[in-house]
Amino acid sequence: MVALRAGLLGLGMMGRHHARVLRELDGVELVAVADPVGDPHGAAGDLPVLPDIDALIAEGIDIAVVAVPTRFHEDAALKLAEAGVHALVEKPIAHTLEAGRRMVDAFAEKGLVGAVGHIERFNPALQELRRRLAAGELGAVYQIQTRRQGPFPSRISDVGVAKDLASHDVDLTAWVAQSDYSAVFAQTTFKSGREHEDMIAITGRLESGVIVNHLVNWLSPMKERVTVVTGEKGAFVADTSTGDLTFYANGTIPVEWESMSVFRGVSEGDVTRYAFPKREPLRVEHEAFRDAVLGQPSDVVTMAQGLRTLAVVEAALDSAGRGAAMPLGSGAALRRST
Repeated sequence: MVALRAGLLGLGMMGRHHARVLRELDGVELVAVADPVGDPHGAAGDLPVLPDIDALIAEGIDIAVVAVPTRFHEDAALKLAEAGVHALVEKPIAHTLEAGRRMVDAFAEKGLVGAVGHIERFNPALQELRRRLAAGELGAVYQIQTRRQGPFPSRISDVGVAKDLASHDVDLTAWVAQSDYSAVFAQTTFKSGREHEDMIAITGRLESGVIVNHLVNWLSPMKERVTVVTGEKGAFVADTSTGDLTFYANGTIPVEWESMSVFRGVSEGDVTRYAFPKREPLRVEHEAFRDAVLGQPSDVVTMAQGLRTLAVVEAALDSAGRGAAMPLGSGAALRRST
């Protein structure tokens, strides 16, 4: 099989990891890299660092990864589509919904694979969680809560914490639950003196009726990446920083404490931490993109799905500005990958 010729635009913090995985991926050959500001991490290896997307395309590539700041996604993606190059664009898909729509349309018109790097879908803890939910191990799902907190990353300057981090939680929640958002309400704060928000709290509801809650910030000295799914039989807790998945079962032992026995709720039961293979999420994401390009079954996150996630985040920011809940019409819902 002839390897796909891959190009990489952006050699920053994420770009260096993309370069490493592309070099190790079966069926793919990294043949060109580009970054107008150079190669601060030495990710290019023996490849020359090209100046821009036009020079990258001129190398005759089949696929490309776009890992530049969000505001540059649209320009690069549209040029790649015009050149007939399949593209994996880092999340969020674009800086505005209008830009994202143009990207979706461009790749659809050319019949190309356009993907978005929502890497959390490929986290082993969340993949195992979704498998167990689909098998009915939790019963009915009642609530999904996420916490994504940590210090401010100085490299992010063109978007706020909602588009940079909350987009992860919005995408993974809809994917895990297999249901799109029907409404959101949010609040934001601006504490670090920057143009964009550095904290957002989102509450909402999915079309399935599941209640969701996301706490996301760049203001915490501790790093936290947790997803909690509560349902009929207990609660799953996925720690995506470690790839661990734990199940807290509802108890079946009668409560003997008289004052507590009148409470008609659940009690604590067994706690199980599961053992399962933990592959690197970025590698699994690249495999999904490669397989999609080759016409094979794939879990790749499409640009249409990435656009839907951006629409939810934009609605949350709009809600914070208006101080009111924002509906998300079911007509705009997109079918999630299975």
